[in-house]
Amino acid sequence: MTKRERVIAAIEGKHVDAIPSSFSLHFPKNQAVGDEAVAAHLKFFKETDTDIVKVMNEHLVPYYGMIRTPKDYYELIPSFSRNTNIIEDQIEMTKKILDGADKDAFTMGTLHGMCASGIHPLERMGEGYNYDQVRQMQVDFLRWDEKKMLDSMERIADGMCILAERYIKDAGVDSVYYAGLGAETRWYTDEEFAKWIKPFDLKIMKAIKDAGGYCFLHMCKSGLNMKRYDEDYAALSDVVNWGVYEAPMSLEDGKKQFPGKTILGGLENRSGVLVDGDEYDVRRELRKRQLYPWHRLHTGNRAGSEAGKSCSRAGKKLIIHRS
Repeated sequence: MTKRERVIAAIEGKHVDAIPSSFSLHFPKNQAVGDEAVAAHLKFFKETDTDIVKVMNEHLVPYYGMIRTPKDYYELIPSFSRNTNIIEDQIEMTKKILDGADKDAFTMGTLHGMCASGIHPLERMGEGYNYDQVRQMQVDFLRWDEKKMLDSMERIADGMCILAERYIKDAGVDSVYYAGLGAETRWYTDEEFAKWIKPFDLKIMKAIKDAGGYCFLHMCKSGLNMKRYDEDYAALSDVVNWGVYEAPMSLEDGKKQFPGKTILGGLENRSGVLVDGDEYDVRRELRKRQLYPWHRLHTGNRAGSEAGKSCSRAGKKLIIHRS
């Protein structure tokens, strides 16, 4: 089997000759975009030599001006088109990366979900607007003026749908890694998540599927109510992924919640065998977790396995297996 064939077989529940594997991480700021990002991706792919090559995305919804009210958000957030800089630049970078990547590999583009994309303009307003503060601002703004915020978020979601389509049809990736955010219980209530975040998530995920790509749903962060990712999310997901040490949800519980779906994940990435073990330790851990066949896991270079597991900086060491 080629790498791509192996991943597709795992996604579709067919026989595989080995467990597909993938490493990824957020590159330093000086390697996040442009030719430096292309070189960093290709170097990383060569060193890790896994089945999946995942193109990172630091072409984020940018700063448009100071936003202190929902009215500011509504007036400053623009509509997006196929030629909007953040979309065009990400697609062109992806094309360059894939031109130099292993042609046998399964390819993936990263797309930040509605919740994350919605706070990116707020994060760039300068000192005093840290991550927790802008997350709370998003919640407060929606509670303050739901209509203006939802109209603005619709424009962002439409832009992410364009990016999803262009990833598949223009850049030629096999899949999109949809980084879902918002299920933490400390921000939105269940009802607010269902009303304000879920419809946009599903819209963008549907755009991935409609474009002909595989949709990888990543459920980001810790302290999640995993039940928010219900059967509607499952219906649009080919593969599901979460931090089993953070969410919290075990692989076994995940299999029950997402029956028939392929699961991406399983091993901790900041400690344990991927950091401290040798090849035989990794094999033993896979056998213990009943992740078979286990003879072709790539552990990558040791420096890569030191990366953190926070979604904002994370290096991920991921194994695919069938639920």
